[in-house]
Amino acid sequence: MMLSRLVAAVLAAFLIAPVAAMDAELSKLARSTGTPDIPGLKMVWLAPWGDVASAHPWRNIIVHQTEGPSGSARGGAEAQSRNPTRRGVMVWVETDGTVYWAVADNLVPTHTDGANRNDNKYIDNTATYHQVVRDNSIGVEFAGNYPDVATGPTVAQVAAWKILVQVLRARYGIPLDHVYAHNWIDFKDARYCEGCWLATLARTWGE
Repeated sequence: MMLSRLVAAVLAAFLIAPVAAMDAELSKLARSTGTPDIPGLKMVWLAPWGDVASAHPWRNIIVHQTEGPSGSARGGAEAQSRNPTRRGVMVWVETDGTVYWAVADNLVPTHTDGANRNDNKYIDNTATYHQVVRDNSIGVEFAGNYPDVATGPTVAQVAAWKILVQVLRARYGIPLDHVYAHNWIDFKDARYCEGCWLATLARTWGE
């Protein structure tokens, strides 16, 4: 199962062409309010968008992977919606690609461990050490790496992420090099690199 999903994700990375430029209509849509229909995404809105001018000043995106089975994103997102500042994230992505927007973007969920990584293992941590933290970073949680934490994202998750990362960056004006994997900024589970493949894909796709 792990191998087949990993192979599928690798194939998806090549089959989904790099982004040449931010689609103007998608960029405009990303700045809207309410519960817009976003082409290519199956969105479940547990918290609608407010005026983006009133959103928290987000500067980074952190990619997480939860050690939960397929189908767990909805439960996690619903729990987050009921208690927005609990340990968790704003956006959850199920293995079938469904995106759950759980928390209003003027609120700050509790995630990351304070950007405690300073060993430059994955990236230069000079600009991240104690700086890429929950108060300035949107968390995106990808479900499904259970029971094997090394299980990669599904094709559907990769396809959703391709669009979702564009939307997040356009809505909040986040630079491409401010998309991080959780393992890049925090010391995490040594058995796998949490969020690394997805964050690398986002940067590879480019502008």
